[in-house]
Order: sequence, then C-alpha cells, then structure tokens
Amino acid sequence: MKPVRRSLVAALAAAPFAGVAGRVRAQDFPTKPVRILVGFAAGGVADITARAVAQKLSERLKQSFLVENRPSAGGILAAEAVAKAAPDGYTLLLNSNGNAVSVSLFKSLPYDPVADFEMVSTLGTFGLVVLASPESRIASVRDLIARAKAEPGKLNVGTIGIGSTQNLAAELFKSMAGIEATVVPFKGTPEVVTALRANDVQVGFEILAPVIGQLKGGALRPLAVTTARRFEGLPDVPTVAESGVPGYDVASWNGIAAPARTPPAVIERLNREIVAVLALPEIRERFLELGVVPRPSTPADHRALLVAEIAKWRDVIVRAKIEKQ
Repeated sequence: MKPVRRSLVAALAAAPFAGVAGRVRAQDFPTKPVRILVGFAAGGVADITARAVAQKLSERLKQSFLVENRPSAGGILAAEAVAKAAPDGYTLLLNSNGNAVSVSLFKSLPYDPVADFEMVSTLGTFGLVVLASPESRIASVRDLIARAKAEPGKLNVGTIGIGSTQNLAAELFKSMAGIEATVVPFKGTPEVVTALRANDVQVGFEILAPVIGQLKGGALRPLAVTTARRFEGLPDVPTVAESGVPGYDVASWNGIAAPARTPPAVIERLNREIVAVLALPEIRERFLELGVVPRPSTPADHRALLVAEIAKWRDVIVRAKIEKQ
C-alpha cells in the first residue's frame, strides 16, 4: 500500500474513536477548576449573580467554578481574555448588555463580541426604574411627559455615566416620548440620588438593585419600571410602556459565554447545568432580592439576544450623538 493511501486509511479508521473520545471528555467535563471572568468590580449585580451561580455549579459538578473580577470600561479586559483563551470550557465570560453597547461605544474592540464566542445561556434580566423624589410633583411617567412638553428643555434627567445602560435608557425614553430634556451624567448612584433630593435633576434612571431598598422604604418614588412586564418585587409599579410610551422596553441582562470553537457537547453540558441552577428556589429568591429575574435560555436564543441588543443600542447611540471612545 502506498504511504499516502496508508495514512488516509489510518486516519479514517481512527476517526470514530476520536469522536468517542471527544464525547467521553465532554461527559466527564469538568475535570479541573473553571474560571468565570467578570468585567465588573466585586459587589455589583453582575458579580453577585455570577458568584451565586458559580457556587451551585461547583456543588453540582464537583469542581470549583471560580469568579475572577477584571473590571474595565465596557468589560473589554475580561471579554478579550476569554476570546483568546483555550476553547475547552474552562474559561468562561459573564457577558452582558454592556458587551452589546461596547460595539458602538468604542472605536474598535480587540475581539468580535459575536464571532469570537460561543453563547451558553442567559442568567437573568434586571430592569431599570424611573425615579423621582417623594416630594416631587412628578408622580407618574405621564406627569413627566406633560411637564417636559410644557417646559421644553428645562427638565433634567439624572443617570450614571455617558454610555451606561441607564444613560442610554434615558436617551431612548426622550426619543420615544418625543420630549426635550437634558440628560445629566453622574459618577455613581449616590450622586444621582443626591441630585434628585436637591431637585438638581427632576427624575432619574437607575438599575433596580442599588435603589430597591430606598424604593420600598419610601425614600425614593418609583414612577415606572423600564421592562416590558412589571417586576414582581414591585407589583404596583407600572411599566413605562403602559404609562404612555408604547413599545418602550429596556432591561439589563447577563449570561455566560465561552470562547469560539468550544466543543458543542461542553456547551450543552454547561447550558443544562445552568438551566437547572436557575430553577433552584434559593437562586430565584437571591436574584429577586437584587431586582433580577432568572432567565435561562438556549445558546441560540442567547446569541439572538446579543445580536438584537447590538443593533438596538447602535441606533440609540447614533441618535444621541454620543462620541465614540
């Protein structure tokens, strides 16, 4: 037998066994600790949800799932590290709508947020809330719109930094409600709250988690949540859509992704385990305390969400004329 033909026959004979070996490795996964890289500082919603899920995955799969915080603008450092990691399932990314926003917020990225990753599952969605001080005459979104139209350009809306989900949610609200208002960016949530109480801004847009205690205690007044459905932790607070801005829907979200070319069987195993973890009553309770709704998905649905969010926020950033960083 000629050498070339002999090599081809040997390769074909070995192929079925290689496939079996791949399946065995996927079934045995994980055989060593798994890292989840989070592009935000410790203590925030992304970090807490990642750690809650990691703990349960560790218990179920008998291997450590370790959360590593690599905070940076747009979560770029964490995403780049995962994109360049070995595609074996042992380095994962906590991705979020921040990764979708970054596509249009930065002049360039050192990775492709869609092509360089395999999506595993979303973890949860968490809405924002439109806020006012308890003393404000603005008691609803309709009041807000009416005042803005009566006094064009005189209303101030507080958010955290330019390009944040909160900031872009306010810009989208202005566009969809047809109002003129000034969106004022602050360094953090405490500054937004202080400005509300001093009437330097008349309303604010903020993620639920850092203000939910003040909402329930009456220190801040919720006008509406930004999601398509009401948040079950605040059932009496209407949505923006049902308060006069049909179709308005803004939610932050996070999920898990792996490097591109991670074996499908490993992705399927991770997805199956994450779906099981998110169904646990203690995880659901912990998430709801943070204003997060557990929301597992298929890998395909997670990818579709990311693609849709990239397009959505690109339009908002262009309309708001936000300069790329």
